[in-house]
Amino acid sequence: MTKAFVHFVMCVYPPKNNNAPRQRRELTKFQKGQIVEARGLRMSYSEIGKELCIPRSMVSSFLTQSKQRDYVTNLPRPGRPPAISESQERYIIQTVNTNTRIPFTELCNITNTNVSIRTIQRHLQNHNLQKWRAAKHTLLTQEHAKKCLKWAMAHGHWKVEDWKRVFWSDECAVKKDSDPQTLWIFRSQNKRKKYDPKNIHGQSKSGGIQQMVWGCFPGSKLGPIVFIDGTVNSDKYIELLRENLLPFIDAM
Repeated sequence: MTKAFVHFVMCVYPPKNNNAPRQRRELTKFQKGQIVEARGLRMSYSEIGKELCIPRSMVSSFLTQSKQRDYVTNLPRPGRPPAISESQERYIIQTVNTNTRIPFTELCNITNTNVSIRTIQRHLQNHNLQKWRAAKHTLLTQEHAKKCLKWAMAHGHWKVEDWKRVFWSDECAVKKDSDPQTLWIFRSQNKRKKYDPKNIHGQSKSGGIQQMVWGCFPGSKLGPIVFIDGTVNSDKYIELLRENLLPFIDAM
């Protein structure tokens, strides 16, 4: 098992009354297993806490107490039982990770959980999961993604001065069929999850163009802005570059 663990958050909430004792949430069995496994990999308390998104003090306290008691189960505590059992919680986590776009009402029906949406939200927040607005990004095929990665790897060593010598040009289209609807998805707060293909609100560049604008720039220098009427094919685009980009390069 490597250090690529699932990130879970175990928050320590400040008490409402400053004179009242501080309340702390308990670690789940899965989190305890992750801590023991990470410690077996000779990770430090700080590294385990950072990897699992839980306080270092909680990691230290759990390992110390489990060593003293020679077992890892929690001591019995008074109070009413939790509204959602650990098995139900695991099922909810698995469901939202598989289908990140599922609405809360449908989540309750699928998991057969007879609790309020707010209760489910609290349990999800304990595992660093909540609803986020889906990131909008251009739809890429696997071939496009491979070419983009290959290009990035080939130019990763370039310095700022190298990039200043590049003339960048692109066009921007205002489309009639732009989708104004906001898509909300379940995910944790990190860029890898944010740009996971299943969490992306894809945008296509085809169809219903009202107005297209072309521009270019090298470094901090701004080039001309050209308004294009109608659709653009390869011949028209090459003519646009010949009439606008090449004179600008000569002037520079």
